[in-house]
Amino acid sequence: MEKRAALIWFRNDLRLHDNEVFLEASSKSSFIIPVFCFDPRYYAKNQYDFLNTNAIRAAFQLETVKALKEKLLSLGSDLMIYIGHPEDIIPRIAQKYQVDEVYHHREVAYRETSISERVETELWKSKINLKHIIGHTLYHKEDLPFPVRDIPNSFAIFKKKIERESFVRSVAAYPNNFMTPPHLEKTSLPTLEDLGYSPEETARVKNKFITGGEDLALEMMQTVLNDPRGSEHDYTLLSPFIALGSLSPIRLYHEIKKLENGKKNKRFDKLIDMLLWRDYFRFMLKKYPNVFFKEKGFKKEHIMSKNDQLLFDKWRFGETENDFVNQSMLLLQKTGYLPYFARIIVSSYLVQEYNINWLKGAYWFEQNIFDYTPASNYGNWSHIAGVGTSERENAPIDWQKLIQTHYPQGIQVPDEFLSQIN
Repeated sequence: MEKRAALIWFRNDLRLHDNEVFLEASSKSSFIIPVFCFDPRYYAKNQYDFLNTNAIRAAFQLETVKALKEKLLSLGSDLMIYIGHPEDIIPRIAQKYQVDEVYHHREVAYRETSISERVETELWKSKINLKHIIGHTLYHKEDLPFPVRDIPNSFAIFKKKIERESFVRSVAAYPNNFMTPPHLEKTSLPTLEDLGYSPEETARVKNKFITGGEDLALEMMQTVLNDPRGSEHDYTLLSPFIALGSLSPIRLYHEIKKLENGKKNKRFDKLIDMLLWRDYFRFMLKKYPNVFFKEKGFKKEHIMSKNDQLLFDKWRFGETENDFVNQSMLLLQKTGYLPYFARIIVSSYLVQEYNINWLKGAYWFEQNIFDYTPASNYGNWSHIAGVGTSERENAPIDWQKLIQTHYPQGIQVPDEFLSQIN
């Protein structure tokens, strides 16, 4: 049999369970070369002078990558780790080890897809194919009851049709080939300083004990699902792991269905709804590329908003006229944690009370939120601003009523999260 080598380019799929990229690459090749790149673009600043990734989330990412490397080492393999642009690193490694194909999960947001295109262009100069595998969502694109161009804009119709006419695939088998080429380059995990964070930023993180990785993700899943109390924190405790791909939404779904045992459970229904919203936002970005990154969103005309830096600073630093908003924004900046309805409240406050450009708020969330993903973050914000793709969700939200309903005693941080970052 011909000795074939496949390079596995990890991005936001940092796990071995239910990982179709790893499974296909390892099953079709004699050797695998797992690679992860810390791309400097994700740690730079944007047009608002905010970081794309703050030090707390970067530390969580570092711990997740570290856990994957340790797991692969325990299985006789390794994870090669680099700082740099993937379009420079991936082709170099592929040529050095005479790789036949490079495998990765396809993304949908502009930054991610443009990086893939650059990698593909550079690889093809050496006649090496970049194999795109569709993943990340609960429902597979190929199993939808409609082509992408005909996906209903209405979330309610989208949900009804796919739940009635589609299905969630089984969890992909665990890979069994972890053979790597001999004399693989030895690489090590970078530090926050290596990623460009200042001494002040790293000091803020060093007094916290941040953990991550696939094993912790699966443990947290069992903790959340088997807690009889349940709360709105359920999804927010799991979403950071889903965002980095250390927990598969498909694995979570099937665990829920196993525990339901054929009985309806409102708490589990809410969890699945959040997974469906996540799917919806990703599919909308596929149908309408970059629609969630434009101020006018899905509308034909721009909405009127102010660019008042003083008001924006009052909001982001927790100095508004509302105590709950202040409490929430300080919590966000300190920990990166903010439960679902608190996000809706503070976002609505910025848009409704201060009439600030919603994109600025979304960029602030991108810097700080612990479970950031492009489609979900900007998709949620666009609907709060009234310019989202699902018309029904564009209506203004009574944020004061949400406080009374969900946080009569103020916002609380669950112990499970504090044990993960404290």
